[in-house]
Amino acid sequence: MAQTQTVKMSRAEAGRKGGMTTKQRHGEEFFGKIGRIGGKKGGDTTKRRYGVEFYQRIGRKGGSK
Repeated sequence: MAQTQTVKMSRAEAGRKGGMTTKQRHGEEFFGKIGRIGGKKGGDTTKRRYGVEFYQRIGRKGGSK
């Protein structure tokens, strides 16, 4: 009888494998499209939640280091 061995995979390897599978299914353009959507939604949500002043404040903190 043949025994099957399961080889453990690191998180990085699993992520790479998932990314390559997604790329094969949807194409490279898919990543660009979801990246633009994600960044836009996140920024709009933050702006609504904290206001424009929040970005001004954190911008000054980043520039002062």
